[in-house]
Amino acid sequence: MPSRLNIVVLGKGKTGSLVAEVARERGHQVQVIAGAQNKGAAWLTAENLRGADVVIDFTTPDAVLANIDAIAHCGKAMVVGTTGWYAGIEGVKKLVENAGTGFVFGANFSFGVNLFFQIVKAAAPALTHGYMGHITERHHIHKKDAPSGTATAMQKILGGVEVGITSEREGDVTGTHVLELNSAGDRIVLTHEAKSRRTFAEGAVLAAEWIAGKQGFYDFKDIFTEL
Repeated sequence: MPSRLNIVVLGKGKTGSLVAEVARERGHQVQVIAGAQNKGAAWLTAENLRGADVVIDFTTPDAVLANIDAIAHCGKAMVVGTTGWYAGIEGVKKLVENAGTGFVFGANFSFGVNLFFQIVKAAAPALTHGYMGHITERHHIHKKDAPSGTATAMQKILGGVEVGITSEREGDVTGTHVLELNSAGDRIVLTHEAKSRRTFAEGAVLAAEWIAGKQGFYDFKDIFTEL
């Protein structure tokens, strides 16, 4: 267990609240900032972040880029679990490198999902042997982005947009991702089903502990085995 950190959590939704709970259980000092307090990243000033070691963002796609910009200019390390902003990833990487701070982002902070990514990668050669691939992702009705960042990451692992994605929104589904590989002779189905948001929260807190005091731009799927 690392020394106690001062962590700021952006977002009081279900996952953000659980991140704060897990961080406190692990002995960290936590401050949670709701969206209403931080419109246009207005709360993210050098004064307000003076004592922070790491800022964890679980907000919305329309808020996250302004948050990242403000946090980088304050020189603070970040963990970003919000998805839907990856079109701007190169600009964010340059911003983080110029600021000389640390940054971990992830399509999904679940240890199990990142193991699932490795399984998907192992199955990818099927696409060159007569199989057609398709991804289906199901989430709760309040999820802001579609397709999910996890489904988009799977698609990238499989080689691109020729593998289609179907997004479904229903009830309070935590998150289910299914890869189907169909050939004339058989069908392969790979599924990951999240039973609790706690697995995402635990990964985000572990990432915060890992990035504290470091510099660099990291994808969670590349570092999760070190946690």
